[in-house]
Amino acid sequence: MRIGIDLGGTKTEGVILDPAGCELLRKRYSTPQAQGYSAVLSTIVSLVNELEQSVDENCTVGIGMPGVISPADSSLRNSNTVCLTGKPIVSDLARELGRPVRMENDANCFALSEAIDGAGRSYETVFGVIMGTGIGGGIIHQGKLIPGHLHIAGEWGHNQLETDGPRCYCGRRGCVETFLSGPGLAADYVRRGGSSDATAKDAIHLAAGGDEIAEQTVQAFLKRFGRALAVVINILDPHAIILGGGLSNIERLYFEGREYVTQHVFWDGFDTPILKNKNGDSAGVRGAAQLWPAAKAP
Repeated sequence: MRIGIDLGGTKTEGVILDPAGCELLRKRYSTPQAQGYSAVLSTIVSLVNELEQSVDENCTVGIGMPGVISPADSSLRNSNTVCLTGKPIVSDLARELGRPVRMENDANCFALSEAIDGAGRSYETVFGVIMGTGIGGGIIHQGKLIPGHLHIAGEWGHNQLETDGPRCYCGRRGCVETFLSGPGLAADYVRRGGSSDATAKDAIHLAAGGDEIAEQTVQAFLKRFGRALAVVINILDPHAIILGGGLSNIERLYFEGREYVTQHVFWDGFDTPILKNKNGDSAGVRGAAQLWPAAKAP
């Protein structure tokens, strides 16, 4: 049996998968971020113990979260659960649980889930994309995650798209994330004269209703999507691209967005499928469990 944990800033969710990949149980706790590092570790341990009690056996444990494990010192970097940043969370959890633990960026877990039993299951190389509060990505080849030398493979959200663009939290200007994330789309709508309290969802809805400023915003979003994704395709040339996160529900991405990608890909017969995810909000936590291979039948 395999346990997957999705460690977020506000909630910690866990599932247990049987050898066939079927979900047996799901549990969710609040993430006690304000109580500090030790409290978050205790929450994960308690969740693992509760899930294991349901099947009465020890399971493998995989964890997905925003951020990345540094290959230099194995500490967690760039986590939105700030009390975890710089901490040796993998080794500490392994000690607490008495077994090895695997941990990956949540976008990598999403990509793995979709490649194994989601929308990308029949494709050799899959680029999985998260377009939500932030922008992330993961690369899967023949069912295996490709993390890269620095463990940042797939992080297209911090490629610079426009040199004079908005300031990104990473310190640069005009990163893909400042335009193609939910907050990025909403901010662009405001810059164009839209309501200051509008969300990305509001702008998309208004564009569908004929609002001129909202339509200009969505058109700019689709064009930037095309330029940004084409850079990845020109380098990686995946067999399929799977979109996830809240903005993956923008249907225009799969038609107009694709046309803008086609304009920038270095090939006149671009036919790579750009697909909506199949596993939805469950992809991250399932992918965390799938960081471990399924046990083979005896």
